[in-house]
Amino acid sequence: MKRAALVIGLVLVAGTVLTALLSLAWTPYDPLAVVPANRLMGPGPGHWLGTDGYGIDLLSRIMVGARIAVLVGVVAVAIAALVGVPLGILAGTAAKAERWPRLVADVVMRGNDILYAFPAMLLAILLAAVLGGSTATAMIAIGVANIPPFLRVARAATLQVSVSDFVTAARGAGIGRFGIAVRHVLPNIAPVVAVQASLAFGMSILSEAALSYLGLSTPLPTPTWGRMLNEAQPYAWSDPLLAVWPGLAIGLAVLGFNLLGDGLRDLLDPRLRESVQ
Repeated sequence: MKRAALVIGLVLVAGTVLTALLSLAWTPYDPLAVVPANRLMGPGPGHWLGTDGYGIDLLSRIMVGARIAVLVGVVAVAIAALVGVPLGILAGTAAKAERWPRLVADVVMRGNDILYAFPAMLLAILLAAVLGGSTATAMIAIGVANIPPFLRVARAATLQVSVSDFVTAARGAGIGRFGIAVRHVLPNIAPVVAVQASLAFGMSILSEAALSYLGLSTPLPTPTWGRMLNEAQPYAWSDPLLAVWPGLAIGLAVLGFNLLGDGLRDLLDPRLRESVQ
């Protein structure tokens, strides 16, 4: 069952990523072409998912929306990992060190607690209000909001690795804290970080959709899944499929990354590996 969840997650993630990549080279129609004569057409051979209130092909807009979602997810997770993981390793390796490194670790963790307590969506809205709604703003806001989970996961994993015999031997051999972190700690916590990255990717897609729905992410005229939901509101009762398609795209993408993260955790955790097999 757990292996099936991993496979389903991989299929959904691959479908999302491949759709995003395909949209760079091809879409069935121009995702920005307004054709009033074709407005509110139902799914059919000409338009597989139908058209919206402006006569724009929905499948083409969904494909471009996948591109934006994947782009924001990749950059946001990269920002969170590149900041959170080194700080987590620092906090973990210095937790039981002499006074000053331990003090630095305490400062890092207290700052992380403050950032963690701040609502992620509110932080994103504040950054968007200051910097203006754009794809870059969404990337930065979502990335900053995801730093605390990465830092905590990296610190917890570092504390576990730090008591291992090979780390003790490395210290006895005179290897410094930086060398131990790069050679021994980082490779051993990489699986845990990969799981967190998968889960954070799904949350980043969901956050980007929420910001787009509020008009605080990618500006017009570029289609996004969140804006498509917003634009479908006036047709909620007359043409509910306008909201179903982008909602389904968001749900499947987030589900895929969550299943992938859970599957990787079960596969990479030695305590769970036997039950997976």
